[in-house]
Amino acid sequence: MTTTRTRPRKTVEDYMNLPEGMFAEFIGGEIYRSPSPKDAHQRIVGNLYFALRSFVDARGLGAVRTAPDDVHLPSGDVVQPDVLYIAKANLGIIRDWIRGAPDLVVEVLSPENAVLDRVVKLDLYANNGVKEYWIVDDAAKSVEIFVLSGNRYLSDGYFQKTDAVNSKLLRDLSLPVRDVLA
Repeated sequence: MTTTRTRPRKTVEDYMNLPEGMFAEFIGGEIYRSPSPKDAHQRIVGNLYFALRSFVDARGLGAVRTAPDDVHLPSGDVVQPDVLYIAKANLGIIRDWIRGAPDLVVEVLSPENAVLDRVVKLDLYANNGVKEYWIVDDAAKSVEIFVLSGNRYLSDGYFQKTDAVNSKLLRDLSLPVRDVLA
């Protein structure tokens, strides 16, 4: 007789007991840890944050945040998106942590997290009602935008270095990809 050993599933409590400042996320009963982001990643996050926050603040549209900021999704999963936007009507989800689905989430790919961001989080964010999801790929010099339709995402554009990102959610936003990747 063969015995199969399985790892016990983690809980949100296990996640919340991790040391403060650890880069980790709780998805589907697993804790995903990652090393500190590299400089290129942080530069892109900073560029996105500055551009989105300037746009949102100038129009009084809501709030923009960056990682590490725990987002407790309705599914019970806890993620730390690189950049996120919460519309003015939904600002009530910002409390001790963010408790609910942001309106827009941006993930900047790293070699260590590409599958997690392109597959696992794509489904996770869609199932939790995140209206728009951007994937920034420095290696490909691109930004992909997905827009929620029902409980799944449809592609809304693949923007390269010479293009400008246009968002359905943030109307009138025209963000040159070269400025994001600068």
